[in-house]
Parts: sequence; structure tokens; C-alpha cells
Amino acid sequence: MAYGQATVQVHPDVAAMARAAADQAASIMRAAVSVLGEAHVMFATGNSQLAFIEALVRQTPDVPWADTVVFHMDEYVGVEPDHPAGFQRWIRERIVQPARPRAVHYVDGRGDVSAGCAHYAALLAEYPLDLCCLGIGENGHLAFNDPGVADFEDPLDVKVVELEPACRRQQVNEGHFPDMATVPTHAITVTIPALLRASQVLAIVPEARKAEPVREALTGPVSTQCPASALRTISHATVHLEPASARLLPEEDRTTPRSS
Repeated sequence: MAYGQATVQVHPDVAAMARAAADQAASIMRAAVSVLGEAHVMFATGNSQLAFIEALVRQTPDVPWADTVVFHMDEYVGVEPDHPAGFQRWIRERIVQPARPRAVHYVDGRGDVSAGCAHYAALLAEYPLDLCCLGIGENGHLAFNDPGVADFEDPLDVKVVELEPACRRQQVNEGHFPDMATVPTHAITVTIPALLRASQVLAIVPEARKAEPVREALTGPVSTQCPASALRTISHATVHLEPASARLLPEEDRTTPRSS
């Protein structure tokens, strides 16, 4: 089914959602390697992506990891590469070590962050994304483009942002930090235009806590008040849901997986 220009699929359960998204991602990666000799793929991190990444890395045959260059989309300012809550570590442990891609380029939140942003933007220009796999935050964010800093026409591809309290609270609720005081206040993020510039965009969005932002993203105004609503403006986006995350959509759209 279509919401705006985006395709939305509701799967019977989280496992089926992860399987379908992994199959689609692998197909896109194979096609890129077949045509270009290499696939450039960006991955989100966080608890909502675990089932999908497990399916893609551990359960999907013939994924061309040896010909894939991996990127991720955000990192806290000031964290070390081995910080337990750092996204560099998440990518390294869940994708790079088991899958052994050709190369990986990490967002580095240490040192001169302005230079780090410029460096990562240059890498994205050098390696145009064939696929961007992302989630939707509890406040509707994409990457760390929270409502207060999201810009659908952002002139930058990578920038430093201040994290809003709702975003920081999500990190505590997911168990990444013990309390709000320990959550960094700033992060480096790939911006919305750069995320959506990928040839294909997959949004993998499980869990009941995402039902409200999913409804707002798919049925509310297209606005930076819900950054994920930008997904409806592109025809190369597929949003993968399951019953809990889709529970606030119209009833006729919650039952049978379909695609437009």
C-alpha cells in the first residue's frame, strides 16, 4: 500500500518483518554489485534494528558483503569507539565483525567535530549510497534529526546537532545509558536529504512504542515536526511494519501485507 509516494508493508510479526526487510536489502545489494561492482550501504543502529540486522547478517544467504562498503548515520559527540552505547561499536560488533564487509567508514564524534563532519560528507560524495536502512525514533526522528533540528532542505550532508530531551530519554529507556545525565547532549548526524538521497531507502520499524510516530509519519502533515514524514515524499522508500507498530493506522491497512 502507498502512503504518499512511499510503499508500506505490514508483516504478521517481527520475525516476518525482519525477514522481508533483509531479503529486500540483500536483493538491492546484489543488484548494486552486479551493476557497479560494489554496494554502498548505510545502517541505523539501536534496539529496533536488532532483528533485521540478525536476519541480514546471520540468516540471509548470498549477501555480497565482500563487495560492500558500510556506513552508519550518527554518533554521539565525545564518545570513544568502544563506548558501550556508541554506535561505532554497535556497527562493529553486529555487522563488521560477523559479516566482514569490504570496508567500513565510521562517524567519529571525537576531536574536531566540524572536520569530522566534513570528512564524512566527503566520503558520502565519494561513495553514493545504494541503500539506506533506517528506523523511526519515538519523537519521529530519522538518525539524529530531531524535530528541533531537522531540515528537509538541509544544505549540509553531515552536521552537529543538539539532542532534544525526548530523544535522550529514548536512549535511557532502551538501556543504553543509566540516566539522562549520562546521555550526551550533542551528536553528529547524517542529514535528511543525505539519508533520502540513497537509491533505495528501507525503514524498519517494529514495536508498539513506535506506533504513534508511525501514524504521525504516515498520516500527519509532512513536516519537520515529524521528520520521518519526509519518507512520504520519495518513491524509493519502503516502510516495513508489524502489527504493534502499525496498530494506529487505519484498520484496513493493518492486516494484509501488500505493496503498491
